[in-house]
Amino acid sequence: MSRLPEDFLWGGAVAGHQLEGGWDAGGKGPSIVDVLTAGAHGVPRRITETVETDESYPNHVAVDHYHRFREDVALFAEMGLKCFRTSIQWARIFPLGDELEPNEEGLAFYDALFDELLAHNIQPVVTLSHFEMPLHLAQKYGGFRNRALVEFFERFARVCFERFASKVRYWMTFNEINNQFDTRNPLYLWTNSGVRLTPDEDPRAVVLRVAHNELLASALAVKAAHEVNPDLQVGGMVSFVPIYPYSCDPRDIEAAQVASRLRYFFFDVHARGHYPAYAIREREKHGYDIGWEEGDAEILAAGKVDYLGLSYYMSTTVKADAHTDELSAAGGLPNSVPNPYIAESDWGWPVDPVGLRYSLNVLTERYELPLFIVENGFGAIDEINADGSIDDDARIEYLRAHIEQMELAVIEDGVDLIGYTPWGIIDIVSYTTGEYKKRYGMIYVDRHDDGTGTFDRSKKKSFGWYADVIRAGTVAR
Repeated sequence: MSRLPEDFLWGGAVAGHQLEGGWDAGGKGPSIVDVLTAGAHGVPRRITETVETDESYPNHVAVDHYHRFREDVALFAEMGLKCFRTSIQWARIFPLGDELEPNEEGLAFYDALFDELLAHNIQPVVTLSHFEMPLHLAQKYGGFRNRALVEFFERFARVCFERFASKVRYWMTFNEINNQFDTRNPLYLWTNSGVRLTPDEDPRAVVLRVAHNELLASALAVKAAHEVNPDLQVGGMVSFVPIYPYSCDPRDIEAAQVASRLRYFFFDVHARGHYPAYAIREREKHGYDIGWEEGDAEILAAGKVDYLGLSYYMSTTVKADAHTDELSAAGGLPNSVPNPYIAESDWGWPVDPVGLRYSLNVLTERYELPLFIVENGFGAIDEINADGSIDDDARIEYLRAHIEQMELAVIEDGVDLIGYTPWGIIDIVSYTTGEYKKRYGMIYVDRHDDGTGTFDRSKKKSFGWYADVIRAGTVAR
């Protein structure tokens, strides 16, 4: 065997709230992302109580996919995509989140989007909760700290499965559900779960209760999907940043092993249907009350996922005696240290293609489930040439190196990999900074941080390069 399987899903990935715009169109309610202000590199995004007229909320407009999706899908088809990963915005389907009946206009929008994709032989790959939930659920219920949201999420998921089962085979429940374990950054708990900490709360106690409610919600969603159609494939999804020991000092080895539980915890429960021993011992040791109720063990056991989705951008390295209070989106931990063997991007993200092959093998050996790389990409400031072209060679080289390692994991190591959807296939609003200038796409969108721009789409150099990769089924070596 010398190449990937014929049915391998080459694609691209986005999130609805970073792409669509139309934040109050078609009956959509305000979401937790709609009160996130613009930020910048080194300037955190702020959470406002309501939408304020004197603030900038880039997700309100995003790149206007809501009105331009047919144009975008035509470009995806020209590129040759086999699948397109996006998300259904919960607040489009249930504007408040606790209603009994869904918003038909919201369902109709996704019907139209999925139909357009399928007409071009592009499979939709859909995340149910991608850093987005109705703002009402956060304000009235306290987000996923409240067990009531388990029922609301199950209802939302079942409505989506019943409506779109004939159009969408691959689903994921929560996007990068493990990000919120870094409670130093309030953005993560807010976007993952609609939760804001108070000064007197123990962050770890809160996040473990939140995690339990989301694990229950995910398990119930998996069960609902299989009841609607046994052929539906539902995955869990985490941000997988492998953790290396700084040295062969046994203390560094142990520090990496313990820290890696932050990466494995959700997959351990998603895939195995029960809590791992280390998590149970932590609860016992500290007396954490996660809100466990009779019957929860059965819910988790009955809702094991069909595959594991992961984002991969970087690795991180830990040293037992190191400590930093610096907040970092680059997989940073309190005992993270620079890895002297790998370079960094302009945003300080380590660039480690070999770490992708390592990650795929580690996850395969631990869980023996199919894997799906649903995010991998390179954020940069793209320079436009005088003729309007964009030579994003650094992006091409980043993707080439990672695809090479992905192919080795499948062809040489036997990893069962469903597909690869680089982030983001088209320029969108950056999640961490709320910027437009930090671009990931292979399709350029004329929109800028000062609010100017036509929203016109154009092809970067990487567009043609990736089309060639898909056509060949491999990167040129």
